[in-house]
Amino acid sequence: MDKTTHFFGTSVFGQLISLIDSKIINNAVKTSNSDRYIKEFTTKDHLISMLFCSFAKCASLREVSGAMLGLSGKTKHFQLNHIPKKSTLADANARREADVFGKIYNGLLVQYSHLFTDSRIKDVIHKQIEIFDSTTISLFKDILKCVGRNPENGKKKGGIKVHTVINVDETVPKMVWFTEATTNDHFLLKKLKPNPNTIYVFDKGYNNYKAFKLFCDTGTGFVTRIKDNAVYKTIEENIIEEYIHSGVLEDTVIEIAVKDNGIESKLKLRKIRFYDRILKREFEFLTNLFEMRADLVSAIYKLRWQIELLFKQLKQNFPLKYFLGENENAIKIQIYCALIANLLMTVIQKTLKKSWAFSNLVSFCKIHLFNYIHLIRFLENPEKDWQKTYQNQLQFELF
Repeated sequence: MDKTTHFFGTSVFGQLISLIDSKIINNAVKTSNSDRYIKEFTTKDHLISMLFCSFAKCASLREVSGAMLGLSGKTKHFQLNHIPKKSTLADANARREADVFGKIYNGLLVQYSHLFTDSRIKDVIHKQIEIFDSTTISLFKDILKCVGRNPENGKKKGGIKVHTVINVDETVPKMVWFTEATTNDHFLLKKLKPNPNTIYVFDKGYNNYKAFKLFCDTGTGFVTRIKDNAVYKTIEENIIEEYIHSGVLEDTVIEIAVKDNGIESKLKLRKIRFYDRILKREFEFLTNLFEMRADLVSAIYKLRWQIELLFKQLKQNFPLKYFLGENENAIKIQIYCALIANLLMTVIQKTLKKSWAFSNLVSFCKIHLFNYIHLIRFLENPEKDWQKTYQNQLQFELF
């Protein structure tokens, strides 16, 4: 029987793991000291096991361990040196610091930055646009400080909030922070470093007037939505040019009060009222970009929805419905590994000349995770085997 024209000596999962440079793992291990006193289940083994969990969408540690035990004898193809038992994986999730997986993720960002960057937006704006947002992952175990009321079953609903920053010309997060779900978003705004070559875009939940003043003092641009209960004074109305016909209803300069260490100062900002014809609703934007056209400021804020698409993509393709640990560290590891899996699939998508929907790529890899086919060659020409069979059959019929 002829082998498929896409046959390859390494499984699809092995090819995905090979995208991770061993130097990145080694550097992360060295700086985090994550393999100290570890003889068997190393950080690399841990990473591969958790990536298997993400791609195979396992629902429990027992499922991860059992499935990998069934692959005994084939693990060298995907660089796994030690198949973990359920207890081994549970212990590693609890004890090995999640930070090492964050460093691996950051290393991969650097390795593949040339694939993720699209400079077209920067060529128009002439500044780097960075989007800042968060998503909450709900939990029903006493893992973090709980929020909300006690339901009838006695379990409190808690959660972990994942804050991310992405460059608008890239497709994966560049920074990730974790907080309790009860943490107010605006406290995270101070983590953003002022940079005159950057425009930050974020939702109104991050409104922090002291941070706004710092951005203005350092020449750092920002665009956000104004809060419904914001107190301000209108001091000037800008003329809306006739050529601006994309929904700008009002363009004003306002003054807000900023209190810092008991001292109050005034800060001038720009408020733009905008009507979105597609959503059929009004928005009020707040910015310090006084020289930019009002419709362009509105367009910049629309780019924030790109991060919503990222969260949707993560939740649809690498769902965190089941947590493989009952402590904060284990959950962070699982989230980092989902982000790494998402990054690896993005690398595949960006490498291909043929257009593939992201969800279709993830589904294909899950189905063929341990099939020995050349991933890139197959995805570029999935009909090749069928065409070869058809041509052979046609030649046979002719003779």
